[in-house]
Amino acid sequence: MTHQQLLHKINYPHELRQLNRQELYTLAQELRSFILSNVSKTGGHLASNLGCVELTIALHYVYNTPEDALVWDVGHQSYPHKILTGRREKMDSLRQMGGLSGFPKRGESGYDTFDVGHSSTSISAALGMAVANQLRGRDNKVVAIIGDGSMTAGLAFEGLNNAGWLETDMLVVLNDNEMSISESVGAISSYLSQILASRFYNKVKGTANKALSIMPGMQKLAHKVEEHMKGMVMPSTMFEELGFNYIGPIDGHDLEQLIDTLSELKNLPGPQFLHVVTKKGQGYKLAENDPIGYHGVNKFNPNEGMVSNKSTALSYMHVFGKFLCDIAKIDDEFIAITPAMREGSGMVEFAKLYPEKFFDVGIAEQHAITFAGGAATKGIKPIVAIYSTFLQRGYDQLIHDVALQEVSVLFAIDRAGVVGADGPTHIGAFDLSFLRCIPNLIIMTPSDENECYQMLYTGFRINNQSCAVRYPRGAGIGQELDTEFKMIPIGKGRVVREGHKIAILAFGSMLQPAREAAQEIDASVCDMRFVKPLDRDLLVQIAKTHEFIVTIEENVIAGGAGSACAEALQDLNIQRPILHLGIPDQFIEHGDPKLLLASIGLDGVGILNSIRQKNWF
Repeated sequence: MTHQQLLHKINYPHELRQLNRQELYTLAQELRSFILSNVSKTGGHLASNLGCVELTIALHYVYNTPEDALVWDVGHQSYPHKILTGRREKMDSLRQMGGLSGFPKRGESGYDTFDVGHSSTSISAALGMAVANQLRGRDNKVVAIIGDGSMTAGLAFEGLNNAGWLETDMLVVLNDNEMSISESVGAISSYLSQILASRFYNKVKGTANKALSIMPGMQKLAHKVEEHMKGMVMPSTMFEELGFNYIGPIDGHDLEQLIDTLSELKNLPGPQFLHVVTKKGQGYKLAENDPIGYHGVNKFNPNEGMVSNKSTALSYMHVFGKFLCDIAKIDDEFIAITPAMREGSGMVEFAKLYPEKFFDVGIAEQHAITFAGGAATKGIKPIVAIYSTFLQRGYDQLIHDVALQEVSVLFAIDRAGVVGADGPTHIGAFDLSFLRCIPNLIIMTPSDENECYQMLYTGFRINNQSCAVRYPRGAGIGQELDTEFKMIPIGKGRVVREGHKIAILAFGSMLQPAREAAQEIDASVCDMRFVKPLDRDLLVQIAKTHEFIVTIEENVIAGGAGSACAEALQDLNIQRPILHLGIPDQFIEHGDPKLLLASIGLDGVGILNSIRQKNWF
């Protein structure tokens, strides 16, 4: 067949199920080629999707989707699923404003059963669906597809534990792309997997258990022998102890084996666990050789591969990475912690230079924070690098295991505010609101790269309480770093533009658009720097010399920095008209960050328009 001739005939899974097995292999090749071509033009997650092609085809071939539910974990491997479920012609709009989401999204398709973006939710969500089906008398199947990285989070094991206890009919597919199957082990594993998955084996196993039940000693011995023999060739024991029937590992690129095994498992009762081994970047050598580098990509030429970004603008994550390396030269009493975000948080160089100080704890945000709290009790300064959206997952630990302990931990909070193409699951819109109500915590909002660098140092040097420095994704404004460390006075803002009548109180990234708006109306602008403690002296000064106050932040308005200003003014018995600008009470969809900020009025033009509507000048 010609290039993608077969793929373009498949719009929905029911058409896929009409193909013969040989045609499925052709489809897999065309699908992989389409993904590579498309993602190279739009950007997005590449290596994980290339590795999941055969598994996706097999799942839709065996299961009657969408009546049977596929629950993808995280969802950065869902592009083949999207293409095969009616969205092929829209893939050129992937992750763009008004286009397809980069993750499964229930509002986008009936084949997307759960909105995802954070890891390790699939098993719990799938179990909930399976229980609901059972209660409503439905025989629809439910499958959770989870990666080996996501299995490091406690939530995955909470789901496994509950599913095994309930003995609910469901399948968990572990997509393991870190292991490889050697020829000998693979042959044995394939043979045993087929036997273990067969209804004949499970029927015999059930009959034998029933017969042996009258002889408890023999039954216990037989079970131990079975587990010992299986445990010699496969990592089944842990999952079977949790109540699952474990099958695998099998080759995740062998369509015949995948379809045969899934077909057998589909009709088995109770919780089933299928271990599938795949290769990230499968079929594209550059991604196979560098699966981390090709995990998330910008636009590139597939024939040439990715070219390093030649931009001279310093990103905030690189500012943080430089801070770590620089502080390590003068201070030995600290550790740096990340929940599986070494590359994304700018910690690669530090990890190479100071491996004894670097701790990647896996996708385990709760553990990362409590781990930091424990280390801090023994006099070590922990620096936790974490995305704003992922900090939400460790909120209880932040309160109970850090703030309540009255220890000193520095939180470097990346991806604060609008994040762009990753959309609502990754937006850092809530951290100022949920952080500022916690005692024993200082909150800083740098307005440029140098402010970020010095605030990180300031937070590092404070020993009597914890500090959070929150900064946006991407490049700064081009501010050159002053690499001589300087302490910033705690709780002190600064006036960066003198004006009349109206004062704009800007927090963090909103300082630049606030300045743009202020020039048009001759307003004063303050870089507030701190959300907690707030600069009350500056508030009093501004209130005495200005009639109107505007607060602006790249955070939700509800409970954010603007609310802190209003509360302080009320406490000071000062009454002034206040306009609060920030992220509205809605989830912000994916798209170009500049366009998104403009759409919610957080650029210079939007700020000016909002002030004009108040008729204050």
